[in-house]
Amino acid sequence: MRNATDKIEVADIDNAIQMLNKYTNETSIKPLISILEALKEDLHSESLLEQLTDTWRNLGVYQGTVLTYVPYFYTLIPDDIFGDDLK
Repeated sequence: MRNATDKIEVADIDNAIQMLNKYTNETSIKPLISILEALKEDLHSESLLEQLTDTWRNLGVYQGTVLTYVPYFYTLIPDDIFGDDLK
């Protein structure tokens, strides 16, 4: 994973949380919101970034929902957002 924490802004995370809470009610997205809330408090947590990536990859079709309301979400994932580069 590359070090993406230098590019993550608390304001972007806060906006993502607000947008997802306002426009989605899918239970599948709630864990993603919880991780974003924790990440907002600790931007440099590798563990939280890994959880965010894993949770994102397990969203399935709800990835589209997230990207609809938070189009810059891909900037919060520290590596390949869709896992195409996984070995």
